[in-house]
Amino acid sequence: MPRSSFRLVLFLSIAALAFAQEDMPPASGGRGGRGGRGGRGGPAATRDFLGLGAAPDEAAAKKGEPLYQQNCAGCHGANARGAQGPNLVRSALVLHDEKAETIGPVIKSGRPQSGMPAYPNFSADDLYNLAQFLHLQVDLAANRGTYGATYAAVRNQPVGDPKKGEEYFNGTGGCKSCHSISGDLAKIGAKFPQAATMQSRFLWPATPGPAKARITTGGETIAATIRTLNDFDLSFTDATGNYHYARRADVKIEYDDKLAGHRALLPKYSDADMHNLTAYLVTLK
Repeated sequence: MPRSSFRLVLFLSIAALAFAQEDMPPASGGRGGRGGRGGRGGPAATRDFLGLGAAPDEAAAKKGEPLYQQNCAGCHGANARGAQGPNLVRSALVLHDEKAETIGPVIKSGRPQSGMPAYPNFSADDLYNLAQFLHLQVDLAANRGTYGATYAAVRNQPVGDPKKGEEYFNGTGGCKSCHSISGDLAKIGAKFPQAATMQSRFLWPATPGPAKARITTGGETIAATIRTLNDFDLSFTDATGNYHYARRADVKIEYDDKLAGHRALLPKYSDADMHNLTAYLVTLK
């Protein structure tokens, strides 16, 4: 097996183990030799060991985050770990990319056969920043528990204006047409006090249970329950419980989207809207 292929397989195996342990407390230690493998090497050694290449450009990743949240999180999840669309942290396309040379063309052209829209108006800087945001997510997954309290603390502090967030909730955002602060959102701020978690909840709220969809393959449309979905493969069961497998590129997928209102807002949120709404919702205690 070529060395690059071995490293990719090894990373995917280790990443799968890390995600399986998502709810476990992280190991003690941190960057710069305060943890990692036996307390030596830290993230740089981990990246080298896994064949991940250079560290992500964190300044560019910060610029790429709002672009990702507004255009990509609806399908791929707030942290790129998958939702209705595939998990990008485990994507071979992302892992083989360095400076948007492989990610960029896909974003520009989209994947119409898989339901991914094209973004032809993204600039080269936009594509680079988006790519670096994705690389940062890979880096954080590979070095889970080692990136320190500072990054987490910054992400978990509300930075918006609660009053403007309340105005957005009751006005432009149209949130009150489906939600009530004395009903389904009562004490939501106590349940999700961290800003990053709260923002993820309304940008991409979780849908319980396996995703329902209509799969069109070979001219036939099947009502399906999706079991696995990634860049290349799809498995699902039909209404009678029969199992099916298909190459993702060979089928058309249409989702029963119960979160259409949230999806409609994704391309419309400004950075200020997202931060203000988050700041307001965390006050509902």
